[in-house]
Amino acid sequence: DSFDILGDGVKELLVGRDDGMIEIYNFESADDPVLRHDYALSESIASIQGGCVGKDGYDEILAATYSGWLTGLTTEPVHREGGSGEELKFSQEMQSKISSLRNELEQLQIKVLQEREKYQQSSQSSSAVSSVPAFSVNDKFTLNKDDASYSLILEVQTAIDNVLVQSDVPLDLLDVDKNSAVVSFSSCDSE
Repeated sequence: DSFDILGDGVKELLVGRDDGMIEIYNFESADDPVLRHDYALSESIASIQGGCVGKDGYDEILAATYSGWLTGLTTEPVHREGGSGEELKFSQEMQSKISSLRNELEQLQIKVLQEREKYQQSSQSSSAVSSVPAFSVNDKFTLNKDDASYSLILEVQTAIDNVLVQSDVPLDLLDVDKNSAVVSFSSCDSE
């Protein structure tokens, strides 16, 4: 998207990437864009948009992720400085916002407990049938020309416990910064 998120009168380029990076590029000169800010999410960005959503006068960047989460980055200051011995006072608007968020959190916790109880009752029933849930997999297998390696990216909307990679040719697995997996090697029986 293009949006004036910095408030300088010139639209910036908002980029959401497959690796979860949100980047803001500014066109200070006519030649090349300059990276002004970036922010890392834990999953790929499906859509990105700039605008004024939450509070008048404060622009935001909204990003939708692969699993459906909506993340917002705002220009509204969220921290206040207080001197020594000074009591921090919230405005009425901030107090009502905190109160509504606490109420929403309590309602979600109650809903989670109800759903857990419902699941426990249904799983202990004699007529319960177990099935594997269907889910879509977002996968990419791309060549990195710089180091002649392939990058395998797998995303699903649930936790990934194990990924089995089987090959007829020898493989060298390389670790990357964003990798949270534990790699273990085992040799296959050729038969």
